[in-house]
Amino acid sequence: MKLLLAPLLFFFVLIVHAQDAVETRKAFSYDLFQTDQDIAIDGNEDDNGWAQARTIQKLQNHWPIDTGNAEAVTEVKMTYDSEFIYVLATCYDKGERIIQSLKRDDEDAHWGSDNFTIVIDPMNNKQNGFMFGVNAGGSQIEAQLNMDGARTQYDENWDNKWFSSVVRYEDKWVVEMAIPFKTLRYSTNGSEWGVNFIRGDMERNVYSTWTQFPLNYSGIDLNFMGTLDWDQNPAKASGKVVLVPYIAGGTKRDFEDAEQRTYQREVDTGLDAKISITGSLSLDLTLNPDFSNVDVDQQVTNLSRFSISLPERRNFFLENGDIFSNFGGWEINPFFSRRIGLIDGEQVPITYGARLTGNVGNSTRVGLMNVQTQEFGEVNAQNYSVMAVHQQVLDRSIIKGIFINRETDANVNLGKYARNGGLEFAFISKDAKINNTVRFHGATTDEHLGNNSHYGFGGNYNGRSLRMGWDFDVVGENYITDLGFNPRLENYNAETEEVLRQGYTRINPWAVYRFYPEGSSLNSHGPRSWHMVWLNQDGSGLNERAHGYAYDFQFKNTSNFRLQAQQREVNLPVPTSLIGADVPLPEGNYQFTQYWVNYNTDLRKIISAEFRVQYGDFFSGDRFNTSTSLNFRAQPWGTFGISHDFNQVDLKENFGQATLHFLLANAQISFSNSMFWTTAVQFNSQAENYNIFSRFQWRYRPMSDFFLVYTDNYTTDGLQVKNRQLVFKLTYWLNM
Repeated sequence: MKLLLAPLLFFFVLIVHAQDAVETRKAFSYDLFQTDQDIAIDGNEDDNGWAQARTIQKLQNHWPIDTGNAEAVTEVKMTYDSEFIYVLATCYDKGERIIQSLKRDDEDAHWGSDNFTIVIDPMNNKQNGFMFGVNAGGSQIEAQLNMDGARTQYDENWDNKWFSSVVRYEDKWVVEMAIPFKTLRYSTNGSEWGVNFIRGDMERNVYSTWTQFPLNYSGIDLNFMGTLDWDQNPAKASGKVVLVPYIAGGTKRDFEDAEQRTYQREVDTGLDAKISITGSLSLDLTLNPDFSNVDVDQQVTNLSRFSISLPERRNFFLENGDIFSNFGGWEINPFFSRRIGLIDGEQVPITYGARLTGNVGNSTRVGLMNVQTQEFGEVNAQNYSVMAVHQQVLDRSIIKGIFINRETDANVNLGKYARNGGLEFAFISKDAKINNTVRFHGATTDEHLGNNSHYGFGGNYNGRSLRMGWDFDVVGENYITDLGFNPRLENYNAETEEVLRQGYTRINPWAVYRFYPEGSSLNSHGPRSWHMVWLNQDGSGLNERAHGYAYDFQFKNTSNFRLQAQQREVNLPVPTSLIGADVPLPEGNYQFTQYWVNYNTDLRKIISAEFRVQYGDFFSGDRFNTSTSLNFRAQPWGTFGISHDFNQVDLKENFGQATLHFLLANAQISFSNSMFWTTAVQFNSQAENYNIFSRFQWRYRPMSDFFLVYTDNYTTDGLQVKNRQLVFKLTYWLNM
């Protein structure tokens, strides 16, 4: 009971100390008028359709200073017609532009280049929205905005249809955008949207925004937008259905399967559909989906005793994905979509999937999902269902709930069913400086085990110079998340090859302080510290602790320098193999200290580099690690890079030695803003795998693509072929 009273008391203190927000939506307003003239998306403002549009004549400094007008002038106009919202931005400069790449949907190519971005909140509720951006080379990026606590984040993997054009002049570059109404989710009952504009001027390494707000908040922040004031309520978008049929085929062979002596050839078809139920509620359907065009997962060297998570890239799971995923604590996720249709990185055939997501009114977001997979190896066909709801209360706070179900007719390995449910209350102050989430979740399987809950609270304070956070979580040993990610619960015994589930309590305070010197080569510098403690839930004491200290320097020329130290103590509950040695580390107490130095050069240069050196004790021995990357830019059409991660681990007392290498070489060539070739070569000595991945993409019309993908995997000993695959995929976006 005391554990439940603590977060409630803490939450009360937060409410008492919450301050009023900087009301940028009242201070900044743009009157949007409809045009009856045609507008050609050609980067030219001579069209008569722009004649009546009001001009925003200046943007405000946002980073690395947040006072005064931006030195580089940016002019912005907006208008609309029956199908599109139009944006015209004129970005004045000296012609010394940085264009990292022409490749679309690449956040480094966008934010690392001279860029212009519009962010909008169509529901005007500061909970979710959209981002559309273009760099000076014409490369597009689009993303969905959502809230993680009080922090606005974006998912650039979301993909949808819109249009843009860039024209470059000696003293300026001009971008013109047309965003279809049917691409957005909005209410037809309101005439005010949230909006902001962001300019990245990489010659000066500064960012400016239309509204002015503290630099400790990102330029895309939903809380500090201005108001887009329509001359009338926007009408419902025409065209309720989008169909995306595909055809895919190729040839592949598993050389490690002795019975497979020839290449297997296959051709398959499927269909995706997007149906607009209302302006803010959409239904996504997929039949026999194929994800062969998705980028290969980047491999890593893992010297922890737990598994790691990789990002979701499959488009079906992305739109409004935060409705399902924004639950739980750090590395305690009740729902993780990569657990559907993937086993150890291999694709499990999906028969169908359906997702209903969006807003029901301005204050309520809902998500319903059902996916049916086919039999795969020893795993029977599975049905997955997820239901989630977010209810906005107290201005920006949210009450949210989730229910998750995995079910099968019979399965010895996974059990017949597994279910999870939870409730959370996320408090966010009006000024967005303080947020705190209180959560309670439970889990059950057909074994009906006890001690199956997860509860806790966590949040942060975001001041201009001082930022701090806190987390407290209690996880029962039988809080089983078949559709989630909760790696610390399971401890693998390397001697018996059994898994011990061990509940724990996690405590994690952290703090950051930043100085912003004037007239210096530094943009900012300052210390940070974090402290993590895991206690065994059975009362047997400490499981693990980590105390870290660092000092960071961020220079005006985009380079960074960081010093870091960390002290750790680990009580291994079972014999553990960290480096694959014949003799695993025995259970027991280990204390060690590690040190890091990081430096990256000016990212705007044609050649840039990053270096990291780590040294210190490591369990019973020591570890030396270096990580080096070198990048070359052939502006604007190509980027080439090579990185090497080296680990020398020596565990004393005959527990093994290992020299581990991870080598990544990659090349991205943009033939235009719609034709790209990406190639990556990965060598991972820990996984004993050598991988080649090459993908050609031609976006021959908006949201319609042709892909050609080649994948090859070899052993690191003798370069024997493991498997090889060459596939093509053709998609076509059809408006009904």
